[in-house]
Amino acid sequence: MSIAEPRKAAVQPMWFEKIPAGWWALVLILLTMPAWANDFVLFQVMGWTFILGMIALSLMFLAGYGGMVSLIQMSVAAMAGYMVAIFGNSGMGEISMGLPWWLYLPIAVAIAALFGTLVGALAVRTEGIYTIMITLAIAAAFFYFTRQNYTIFNGYSGFNLVVPPPLFGVDWRAPMPFYYLTLGCAAICYLVVVYVSRSPFGLSLQGVRDNPRRMAALGFNVTAHRVAAYTFASVIAAIGGILLAWQNAQIAPGTAGIPAVIDILVIAVVGGITRPIGPFIGALIYVLLRTFSPDVLLAFGLSGERFKLLIGLGFLAIVFFSPDGVLGLWERWRNRRARGQDPLTGEDP
Repeated sequence: MSIAEPRKAAVQPMWFEKIPAGWWALVLILLTMPAWANDFVLFQVMGWTFILGMIALSLMFLAGYGGMVSLIQMSVAAMAGYMVAIFGNSGMGEISMGLPWWLYLPIAVAIAALFGTLVGALAVRTEGIYTIMITLAIAAAFFYFTRQNYTIFNGYSGFNLVVPPPLFGVDWRAPMPFYYLTLGCAAICYLVVVYVSRSPFGLSLQGVRDNPRRMAALGFNVTAHRVAAYTFASVIAAIGGILLAWQNAQIAPGTAGIPAVIDILVIAVVGGITRPIGPFIGALIYVLLRTFSPDVLLAFGLSGERFKLLIGLGFLAIVFFSPDGVLGLWERWRNRRARGQDPLTGEDP
């Protein structure tokens, strides 16, 4: 009787081998972009894309994993921007306190997160259209309060000269440093959302989204999970709000105006509200339209202000053809190719 050779253990692929090649190509493009892109693309286009993507990512977390469509995220971001101007340095020296950066940054994030948590504690007691209306009403109230309050928020003018601190001797508002700063923050926020969505809390939150009664019967505190989701999303929105204030070098009531609040919803829905990468895709589409469509319209003799019409038509078209946004269109196209169907019509050859 021959002795059987021991079965060789299957070789498990390394973690980096599990990542699709397309993701590695995207990382390479983003890391090397300062080598071939100009300052306008780095600072205005990509920097703005990452910032709006982070704020929309906070909405995606609430809506995609928690089933709660919140219109307060831009207000939370603006609150963080205001706190940076108030507790840090700005052109309004009589209001700004001038605290060091390692103190005013955590304070700004904490106050913005507390603001989002309090709003969430009210909003989670409602569902559907009522949640949207409550958060929209609070966002409108925040806008009018900041515009009319001159003691703390300096009213209509807001704060100017709100710039990042010169850490390590680097001007972080210069195009290339600011690009890498926003890219790093966006990547961290994206990875954290992916990790949390697969954690016990994230899985429980998705269970609450799908069947809150069954989760309550299993012993989960449905309200606490939803409020905690608002807190987590508010931290992400606060980071985006701080970067937005630094990019514009100012913070004013218009930052949290109703049009800006609706824009975040449009960005999240257009990109895809079911996956963390969707808000960044939607933000890129929005920024490209917002930046270049006025020039295109002027070339055809139309008013540049009509760029919002293009954004609205694009939003309606994507929602009509794909409720899952651009990612949904991509998934359907790829599935049709895999089944050998025509990618456009879906018909068999």
